[in-house]
Amino acid sequence: MGTRPHEIIIPPRDTYTYADYALLPEGAPYQLIGGELVLTPAPATLHQIVSIRLENMLVNFVTERGLGLVLHAPVDVYLEEKETYQPDIIFISRERLDIVEKARINGAPDLVIEILSPSTAYYDMKKKARVYARHGVREYWLVDPEERSIEVYRGHEGRFLPDHRVEGAGTVRSLVLEGLEVDAARLFAPIR
Repeated sequence: MGTRPHEIIIPPRDTYTYADYALLPEGAPYQLIGGELVLTPAPATLHQIVSIRLENMLVNFVTERGLGLVLHAPVDVYLEEKETYQPDIIFISRERLDIVEKARINGAPDLVIEILSPSTAYYDMKKKARVYARHGVREYWLVDPEERSIEVYRGHEGRFLPDHRVEGAGTVRSLVLEGLEVDAARLFAPIR
């Protein structure tokens, strides 16, 4: 039995590049992290609930003020030949919309939000965070639906510095989107 016509076979390698990644079919559940094709399975329901709530808050805030663009996964963010990620939510300021290309975002968004899942938390907290910081992401959020926490980091000289954190209750404030506040209790409220 052969391959189906829409399947693309990528030969095994020690290190993959964006050229290999670009051969994957649209919507393939992979990210290119450190030259490795990392399978990122569909997120759990709680992850998706938190993601859509947070995305709606950002979209409303950004759209009402004409500040730029908010996108959500899956969207490819190309940072270098061995690093192409699909962050959960990104914001790109109006002044930097030139990084939005037809097939990918070519460069660092202003704000990246990763919602932690058991299968991707290590990458989001370690490997991807270091690369995001090195490439100039100005603000990075780690949202943990299980812990009901939000951590906000600010980019500084190629690193992320912790700015503030809430767990269960409290408000986080965006550093890049002045005036944007997210109430943790509302974000993590149970479904009714």
